[in-house]
Amino acid sequence: MTPRNTRTGEVMERMVLPALQMGGYTVTRQKTIGTRFGVSKHNVDTFAIDHFGRPYLISLKWQQVSGTAEQKIPFEVVCLADAMMRNEEFFKAYLVLGGEGWRFKEFYLSGGLNTFLINADLVSIVSLERFVELANQGRL
Repeated sequence: MTPRNTRTGEVMERMVLPALQMGGYTVTRQKTIGTRFGVSKHNVDTFAIDHFGRPYLISLKWQQVSGTAEQKIPFEVVCLADAMMRNEEFFKAYLVLGGEGWRFKEFYLSGGLNTFLINADLVSIVSLERFVELANQGRL
């Protein structure tokens, strides 16, 4: 059995971090922002602060081929929305989707979860390309 490639998330992170830095954000990787429903610690892939001191929660999901990352998106949205509601200091939350293996990518990007999940609108789900564009321009 061939081991899974778990380094694709690291590759995505290496694409996002320079864009954030070029946009003037201060960046911390793998930051604990609280707990997931009081059960386990909640880490975001990237925590960025803009020049106004506003903090951004950034979760990165890579789907190179069809797989289980897609099923984790609703839970991640719920967790990020919960973090936003519990801490008024957080300015915005992003869930960034990268890779070509997403079957429901357009559903997620178009706000499809908003119909089914309370407070899903607190999380912006964007493509990797769109996020890099926004971050690089300092427009998160």
